[in-house]
Amino acid sequence: MTSTADIIADFDLLDDWEDRYRYLIELGRKLEPLPEEARTEENKVRGCASQVWVETRVDHSGAQPVLSFRGDSDAHIVRGLVCLVLSIYSNRPADEIAHTEAMDVFQQLGLTAHLTPQRSNGVRSMVERIKNDARQSLQDA
Repeated sequence: MTSTADIIADFDLLDDWEDRYRYLIELGRKLEPLPEEARTEENKVRGCASQVWVETRVDHSGAQPVLSFRGDSDAHIVRGLVCLVLSIYSNRPADEIAHTEAMDVFQQLGLTAHLTPQRSNGVRSMVERIKNDARQSLQDA
């Protein structure tokens, strides 16, 4: 998976928003497809106009749970947004996830000003779902 730092650096190289959208689509193409058995109602993210699934895996072997995520969408740009969100949160300790604001990265990239309200709401729903999973894993630990 592409790191958040690499995505930010690549975005900085692109001046035109058409190029940035193409880059998001390309990120989505690099996202490993979610297996059909993971496309469940439980993994479906509510509040997204497109279909979005996020599968959460929790590793309890360390001092604190570490969460990893896989995701997918039926829309090209949204797949890129899923990839960006997963790069921010995946393979991180639950407490760090609960206190990390993905919208700060979206703001830094200028995405908050260029996403439709519907897509912004979908991103917020995805982030809230991930943070809820992190909080739940802390309670279960």
